[in-house]
Amino acid sequence: MRTLVADFEVTGWEPEVYDEPGEGPALARVTVRKTFRGVVDGTSVGEVLTAAGPDGRGYVASERFTGSVDGRVGTVVFQHGGLDDGASAYTFGHVVPGSGTGQLAGLAGEITLTHDDSGARVTLVLR
Repeated sequence: MRTLVADFEVTGWEPEVYDEPGEGPALARVTVRKTFRGVVDGTSVGEVLTAAGPDGRGYVASERFTGSVDGRVGTVVFQHGGLDDGASAYTFGHVVPGSGTGQLAGLAGEITLTHDDSGARVTLVLR
C-alpha cells in the first residue's frame, strides 16, 4: 500500500436545495469543482448530496478527477462521504473500481478528504 497526500481547494460550489422541511435537516444537491496540487494534481467535478441541520450534517459524493496521481495521467472517479455531529467529523471513500482511464486505469484504493485550520487535504491509500 502507498499513501499519497495533496492539497486541494474548492473552486466552485453550486447548491440547489430540493427539500427544506419545517423540522429536520435540509437536503441539497451541490455541483462542486476542485483544484488539486501536489502528488495528486488536477481538477475535478462532482455531485454532492447533503443533509444539513443545526445538530449535524452529512454528505455523499461522486467526483470525476482529471489529472495525475503520482505522475500517472488520466481520469478516475472517487466516491466519498462524511458525517459531522458538531463535535467530531468522519469521512470515508473509495476509488470506484474500473473507473480509471489512461495511466490511471486499474487504480484502486481509499480516499479521505479533510478540512481544518491549515487547509484542505486529500489522502489516497492505494492498493
